[in-house]
Amino acid sequence: MSEEFYRMKRLPPYVIAEVNAMRAAARAAGEDIIDLGMGNPDLPPPPHVIEKLVEVAQKPDAHGYSASKGIPGLRRAQANYYGRRFGVEVDPETEVVVTMGSKEGLASLATAITAPGDVVLAPNPSYPIHTFGFIIAGATIRSVPTTPDENYFRALERAMAFTVPRPSILVVNYPSNPTAETVDLSFYERLVAWAKENKVWILSD
Repeated sequence: MSEEFYRMKRLPPYVIAEVNAMRAAARAAGEDIIDLGMGNPDLPPPPHVIEKLVEVAQKPDAHGYSASKGIPGLRRAQANYYGRRFGVEVDPETEVVVTMGSKEGLASLATAITAPGDVVLAPNPSYPIHTFGFIIAGATIRSVPTTPDENYFRALERAMAFTVPRPSILVVNYPSNPTAETVDLSFYERLVAWAKENKVWILSD
C-alpha cells in the first residue's frame, strides 16, 4: 500500500505554518519576539456579540447541521449589502454561498471550477491560498506581477499569447496580501473588459 498521495505531493510548504514554526522555535530558545502578523484579532468581540452567541448556544434546536450554502437570512443580508454598497443585484438563492472562512471558500471554489491541466494566472507574491486550491485541482500556476500598472497588463497579454493551453482563470487580490498595493475602480473596469475579451474568469479576493 502506497503512503504517497498524488495531490499531497503537489502541495508546496505552507509559508504561514513555516513562519509560525520558526517563531515558536525562537521563543522556545528565549528570543524576544515581536509578532507583527495580523492572523488573529488581539481584541475580543463586542459584548453584544458574545451575548447573542450565548443566547443561541442555549437553544436546544441550535446544534444541528446548518444549511449547506448558508442560512437564508444571512444570504439575503449579504445580497442586500452588495445592493446598498455597490449597486449590484445578487440573487441570494443562486449567487451567494456562505463558507467557514476565506481559505475554505477559495479552496472549494478553485477545485469546483478547475480541471487538471488548466492554467491559472496568480499574483506573485501572493497569499498561499490563492494557489493551493488550484494546485490540488491539478492546475498549472503562471505568475503575474502584483503591481497594477502597464507592466501588469503587458504580463497578462504575454500570458495569453504564449501559454498553452490559454489561461482560463485570473486571481486578483487588492489590497494585495502581502504587498499592500491598492487599485481604483478604473483598474477593475479595464481588467473586466480584458477578461471578457479573452474569456477569462476573474477570481477577486
